[in-house]
Amino acid sequence: MNGWKKSGRGARAKLVATLEEQESTVLRGLVGEVVQMLDGRVAESPADELAELTGIRTGPSTRPDDRVLARLLPDFTMEDADLAAGLRSLHEPALIEAKRSAADTLLAGLPPRGGRVELSVEHADEWLAALNDVRLALGTALDVSEDTPESFPEDDPRGPHLGVYHWLTFVQDSLVQARSQLL
Repeated sequence: MNGWKKSGRGARAKLVATLEEQESTVLRGLVGEVVQMLDGRVAESPADELAELTGIRTGPSTRPDDRVLARLLPDFTMEDADLAAGLRSLHEPALIEAKRSAADTLLAGLPPRGGRVELSVEHADEWLAALNDVRLALGTALDVSEDTPESFPEDDPRGPHLGVYHWLTFVQDSLVQARSQLL
């Protein structure tokens, strides 16, 4: 991938990039893993008869045990544990739905064998959200921080994955830059 470019003018402007087959496969796999984690969290949600009657969905009131999932679904407040539990229970289902929707949009627009991708402004925003979730998940799994070097030592099993993280950073940054040209 050489980065995202603006194509067209005015209301018909699109953001365009070409992905290699391997890039498309890696992105599909990583987004799929995030979706599986989110779907697993939904499966953990308690059954709530009142929610079935009122249509108000609720989710778990506790933070996910998995640190990657906890990074994707952070606490809504840290000041009061009871308030945090209540806010999580009320808002986590919508947050998961939004993340799932962004992932679905990315997967629907991703050519399975690589190729040209054209995004509207709305789809670009969904792609950015999904790319951000993938980067957060991978970065958490790799313990990426401000102090992380550009590469890990050869014997570090995280080494090959850090390159993928850097590539995702490039894809996201390139899309942000191209997206800003449409404003």
